[in-house]
Amino acid sequence: MLRGGTGWTGWRLRGRAPDSLDGVTLGIPGRPALGHATPKRTTATARISRAALEVNLHAVLASTPAGVIDVRADAWGHGIEVVAPLALAAGAAAVLVDESAAPELERFADSARIVVDGVGIAPNAVYGLSPGFTPALSLSGWVLSLKALHEGEGVSYGYTYRAPRDTTVALVTGGYAQGVVRALGNAASVLIAGERHPIVGRVAMDVCVVDIGSAAVAPGDEAMFFGRPAAGEPSLADWAAATGMTPGELVTAVGLRNPREYTA
Repeated sequence: MLRGGTGWTGWRLRGRAPDSLDGVTLGIPGRPALGHATPKRTTATARISRAALEVNLHAVLASTPAGVIDVRADAWGHGIEVVAPLALAAGAAAVLVDESAAPELERFADSARIVVDGVGIAPNAVYGLSPGFTPALSLSGWVLSLKALHEGEGVSYGYTYRAPRDTTVALVTGGYAQGVVRALGNAASVLIAGERHPIVGRVAMDVCVVDIGSAAVAPGDEAMFFGRPAAGEPSLADWAAATGMTPGELVTAVGLRNPREYTA
């Protein structure tokens, strides 16, 4: 006999997985969710630092004054309308764009400094993906809800994770549709309320599950997927190691698939 409910923690102990993890308000019958506050956000957000981009651009162009800056693929997901002007203002000889983007860029840049052929210099450094440079893009999700998880219960599709002890899990915005690729399940952690917590189970389309143990976490709290390692935030290098993708591929996917916010 099946035991348990059809909430996002799945059937209790055994049985089929739920068809969707979007039923956040559903729970295990007789066991209410631990938090009901309305979250501040309902989607993951890519946050991009203009200051980091400027510092990186000046450092790269200091060694190659006539350099061409690669802003293809919407500036590797960082936003061509922001990065291209910064690159030209920093002294780049030109910006390398996708052919389809060239007409749009002519609105605010010298057309003679827009090229569609060639090789950009040190693009990993420009976007802070090389050692010694400042990461420009970070990704944050938000805690949607909390739920108690008993020892032996599984989460998400296929139950690739079962709780080794009684614990609490958080449903966090950010899934493979936002660039939080499936390989990160059971392999990466997020930063919530100053502590690292593991992503557990399979990553779903728009959400993932995080084991927060007994930490003081509330709906609406920010969940940092990756950012600045120097500030104690999870590293994009961890994602690269877990997925086999390059940091460039990861930030481009994240930047193109999420709302972007720019900071000074």
